[in-house]
Amino acid sequence: MKIAILSDTHGSLESFNKALDVAGPCDLIIHAGDILYHGPRNPLPQGYNPQELANAINGLEIPFIAAAGNCDAPIDQVMLSVPIQSPYAFVALDNFRILIHHGHDATEEELMSLSEKWKINLLITGHTHMKKLEKNKDLVILNPGSCALPKDDVASIAILEDSTIKLVNIENGEVLKSISI
Repeated sequence: MKIAILSDTHGSLESFNKALDVAGPCDLIIHAGDILYHGPRNPLPQGYNPQELANAINGLEIPFIAAAGNCDAPIDQVMLSVPIQSPYAFVALDNFRILIHHGHDATEEELMSLSEKWKINLLITGHTHMKKLEKNKDLVILNPGSCALPKDDVASIAILEDSTIKLVNIENGEVLKSISI
């Protein structure tokens, strides 16, 4: 199974399309929040077109799982035919458990504690617009960064495939970091 993991598209259809092009054919897309709206503190991202991004997501032929971000509003759910889950989204694939939370209203310690309680294998957050991929005992902690408004200067996504998670630059496909799970 191949899973594209992204966050913080902030209404950028262009960045969303680049992310999916780099990921290639996938079985599932996970989004860690801030899907359609750029937010009042952020500049308009290149390719900002929330209505067309909503249409693109609604037209997907594979499952799209999303956790609500701090810039996601009730009107966004009206535009999307897939649920924006709040405050968490949870995915179980056989014995592999994934917890998705945007990261804006919970501390890392709270998320780690919940991950331990629920026996989570992969904790996905967004919000900071900065990549993170590390292993803490049996838990992999991932922030795919932002594919639209990166604060670390490299637009990125993550790809989970064949027991490996890779952080990937969406501009050139370069693998920035990988971890086996």
